Amino acid sequence: MTVTAPPIRAGRWAAVRPWLSTAARLGLAAVWLVAGASKVGDLAASGRAVNAYQVLPYDVATVVGAALPFVELALGVLLLLGLATRLSAAISVALLLVFIAGISSAWARGLAIDCGCFGSGGQLAEGQAPSYLPEILRDLGFLVLAGFLVIWPRTPVSVDGWLSAEPVVEDEDE
Repeated sequence: MTVTAPPIRAGRWAAVRPWLSTAARLGLAAVWLVAGASKVGDLAASGRAVNAYQVLPYDVATVVGAALPFVELALGVLLLLGLATRLSAAISVALLLVFIAGISSAWARGLAIDCGCFGSGGQLAEGQAPSYLPEILRDLGFLVLAGFLVIWPRTPVSVDGWLSAEPVVEDEDE
């Protein structure tokens, strides 16, 4: 008689994954809410921060800078609620890739700017050094969270879950 061990790993993963997705969803929601809230009070400064990257024409940069806090706040609210989680995570992935590319571009071109990720940003004062590597690493961490949610968007205690009325934790047979 042969006895096989039950699929413990698959069962644990199925039980833990929804809670990891919940943590990723809420963590990313907090990031977007803090980032958007820190900029929404001074949209002109947000526009100047985008312009400091010297990638877009000034008028376009100011419009992008003024719109960005509202996009971040919308993503934060959607993720907090767990509504359109996969779509919100996919938009987060795209936005984070743009941020990483922008910071990398500023670094490669020798610009001395503050990324403006959690505040006004813009040109650094004479003698101040930019901190591009920590900013890129931080955004890569956020990118991992967003990517996790693109793959596994279903979480407990979410509007998506309530709307689908399907259990979040799969059977161990799957």
